[in-house]
Amino acid sequence: MHRRTLLAAALAGAVVTPALASGTARAADPGPSVTRTGTTTLDSQALFFVSYDGLVNNNAFQKNGLLTYKGYQYAVWYTADRNAVVGRRVLGGSTWSTVKVGHTLRYNDSHNVISMGVSKIDGRLHLNMDSHSDGFTYVKSVAGLMDNPAGLSWTASRFGAPQSTLDGLALTTQFTYPQFISTPEGRLQLSYRVAVSGNGRNALAEYDGTRWTNLGEWSSSTGTYTSEHGSSTARNMYLHGIDYDRGGRLHSFFTWREQNGAVMCSSGGITNHDTGYVYSDDRGRTWRNNAGTVVGTTGGSDKVSVTDAGLVVDPLNPDHSLMNQESQFTDSAGRPHAIISYVPGRFGQCTTNYVSDRTRNGRAFHVRRNASGTWQKTEIPVPLNSSQRTKLILDKYDNAYAIFPFGRIAGASAASGYTDWRILFDGSGLNAFGEVVIDETRVAQDGVLSFMYQEKSSGTTPSALHVVDFRLPA
Repeated sequence: MHRRTLLAAALAGAVVTPALASGTARAADPGPSVTRTGTTTLDSQALFFVSYDGLVNNNAFQKNGLLTYKGYQYAVWYTADRNAVVGRRVLGGSTWSTVKVGHTLRYNDSHNVISMGVSKIDGRLHLNMDSHSDGFTYVKSVAGLMDNPAGLSWTASRFGAPQSTLDGLALTTQFTYPQFISTPEGRLQLSYRVAVSGNGRNALAEYDGTRWTNLGEWSSSTGTYTSEHGSSTARNMYLHGIDYDRGGRLHSFFTWREQNGAVMCSSGGITNHDTGYVYSDDRGRTWRNNAGTVVGTTGGSDKVSVTDAGLVVDPLNPDHSLMNQESQFTDSAGRPHAIISYVPGRFGQCTTNYVSDRTRNGRAFHVRRNASGTWQKTEIPVPLNSSQRTKLILDKYDNAYAIFPFGRIAGASAASGYTDWRILFDGSGLNAFGEVVIDETRVAQDGVLSFMYQEKSSGTTPSALHVVDFRLPA
């Protein structure tokens, strides 16, 4: 069946041979390590409420809630009075300067995150916020603000008025999951979902320094998926990320979520299934499967579909509470890596409550394509103790780091073939609620792992929001 055309033969199971399969590490390269260098407070009383098991200020799928550009770090969040705020500091500094951008959060919905992006072509900061299957709010800075942070004051006058379009470009009335990505040429792209969970499509828009253009949808919600329990004819593709590597290839891991619960063994589970992978070598205009075959065209009639061959790199049916929107990263050679998590079969073949089952028995796995082009998968021997998501980064030596809920950090070396996963930081003293927001852009710039987390609270009592920094191997 085309739907189930898998690369399973290329997978190496839960434990792989500790050879230099990655092809990136030398014997003299240091292994993974983290040294905590400091913590700063963004807001002592940030907005706090729990919905969908998460926080609006710390949802791991938020891209980017924290970013670094030209020697400054930027963060976005909602204050206790629901104001959208953007802060900045000199890298390594202890003081954040903040600006309210003229928008207040509408609903207590943790999906309504704030995402940032930088259009390098004109030095603007862009924000997209407050959207879950409805409209969005968009704000952009004046040109050049990001290129001359020391010379330009950090004030509200540097930002334009909030908009409900992209400078007049209306995308969809059902908009969710904004993710900004900078192209190698310095343009800025916006990835988003059209329509709703279980029946939605991924789409792209692009800013060229003058105007926004809607490139169109590239994934399909149609086609029939059949499990051993039943069938579904509608779904959406949930992205683990969308990222350019150093060579200009655009990578995306994903899972499918089916609309029809009949595909599950229990109504208490979640209909996510299979880990897939696609890439684009033409800035997201066409999409290819792992074998290099074109499987979709952005804005065209042929979109990436559940029935396309060669998409699945790790097969899994909907009975194991596979998490959506987990994490991905590319190594120094442009090879894709991902973190996925679910309840392994050794704990049973049917999850009946995805939150409690994942919390009790969930495990994360490192999935990657090695130098020979085959896919390998390693279980990270750290219980999740949470239903939530884990983030992934790689350092300059291609060592891998998994940042778990509550701010725990595990690492594995490229030299071992990523078989030596161990805890490097146990989260002591953070009192973090759950998921954390990683600065994906900072690692390459100064070798620091930086993440934002919010302290535990209850009900709607505000709590402190922090950024913690860890030095990685030099």
